[in-house]
Amino acid sequence: MKYNDVISHEQPDSGLHEECGVFGMYDFDGKDVASSIYYGLFALQHRGQESCGIAVCDTEGPKGKVDSFKGMGLVNEVFTHENLAKLHGNLGVGHVRYSTAGASTRENAQPLVLNYVKGTLALAHNGNLINANELRNDLAYTGAIFQTTIDSEVIAYHIARERLKTKSVQEAVLEACQKIKGAYSLVVASPRKLIGARDPFGFKPLVIGKRDNAYIITSETCALETLDAEFVRDVEPGEVVTITADGIASDRTMCLQAKEQARCIFEYIYFARPDSHIDGISVYNSRILAGKFLAIDSPVDADLVVGVPESGNAAALGYAMQSNIPYGTAFIKNGYVGRTFIKPQQSSRESAVRIKLNVLKEAVAGKRVVMIDDSIVRGTTSDRIVNMLKEAGAKEVHVRISSPPFLWPCYFGTDIPEREQLIAYNRTVEEIRQIIQADSLGYLKVERLEELVGGLSICKGCFTGKYPLDPPKEDIRGEFDR
Repeated sequence: MKYNDVISHEQPDSGLHEECGVFGMYDFDGKDVASSIYYGLFALQHRGQESCGIAVCDTEGPKGKVDSFKGMGLVNEVFTHENLAKLHGNLGVGHVRYSTAGASTRENAQPLVLNYVKGTLALAHNGNLINANELRNDLAYTGAIFQTTIDSEVIAYHIARERLKTKSVQEAVLEACQKIKGAYSLVVASPRKLIGARDPFGFKPLVIGKRDNAYIITSETCALETLDAEFVRDVEPGEVVTITADGIASDRTMCLQAKEQARCIFEYIYFARPDSHIDGISVYNSRILAGKFLAIDSPVDADLVVGVPESGNAAALGYAMQSNIPYGTAFIKNGYVGRTFIKPQQSSRESAVRIKLNVLKEAVAGKRVVMIDDSIVRGTTSDRIVNMLKEAGAKEVHVRISSPPFLWPCYFGTDIPEREQLIAYNRTVEEIRQIIQADSLGYLKVERLEELVGGLSICKGCFTGKYPLDPPKEDIRGEFDR
């Protein structure tokens, strides 16, 4: 079977993408938080590279005033000293975005700022709702006018509507969360409160931190480290936390039993930064373990173990530690290429993979190489990387993947496409090996996944087709753009 017969007309970059990173901060001493949110978003840049934004308010100032700025591009491209200096306020939220539902446009950049009868709301959301269409239609038929095509706006509208019937904004957030289904980690700034909410399954991470007299709610602990803030605790799946000058209040009425939770395993395998901890588990240690399990379950005689940067590196080190095969560097990554760079045309000789990665010929020439990567989605990238290693003189290339084969799409914020686009769909491991032209191919076993995270309950839907929530009957991703 020829490679071109199997996969055609695909984008050169076939890797996985996360949807977003969120960051909220409340400084009780009244200090401006915009610059701290900027650095927090900088630490979360890996979670989204299409757009970003910051919205702040002064808790001692007028209730309806929110300063915000957002745009397309990386954090350091969108924000300058000048526009950050105009963002005055001691309470605010920030967001970095990669789109899985809703087009990549400035209108869809977050945070969303809503002015309504009770004041203002600034909201940042990471995740994907599976009942967004239904909720959006209900709102539209009662007169709601939408400015975006993202499901985050549906959440913001529902919070605003519930606020008209409740005594506090945190009650409104709780009521809204009981209506939405799917994956969400939220940070919401109201005029005097910072609120965080995590869906009952805990798909996406959310943590609380503290620096001096300021509290932070954000996607990952690495953002706390960047700001020299201390980690307080994870927001529990299903929990709504409210931070005011009186401290942290918590509502756990939506929390499920531990065995019913369903964290996205790809936070540990790929999405999160390796220096982060999620629900008490080190992301770095999870990746080391994945590599060790691959070495135990899919051993091979070889001279060198290498990782495809960045997320394959720790798993490659784990493979080397377990197998006693030397660990080395085979790839040099261009650190200035984001996920949104202008891709070459299909007819162009410049390969998107080669623009991002180059092979160290001296490291691999004449050697049997074990190459560790985090996943194979469509197979287009894997094929090219294996070919690059062989062109550089590698005698053999043995590919090991630190996740199981993708067989089903994801509806909870990861852009795993429809089944027909997945290379593993209706193919054996041997057929995939032939397509990517590797000398051998091994995947992580599904049974190993819980071991990576110390027995925490996880979502394995993209591998097994068994989701913690009934998936929508149609693909809802990007629905509102049609």
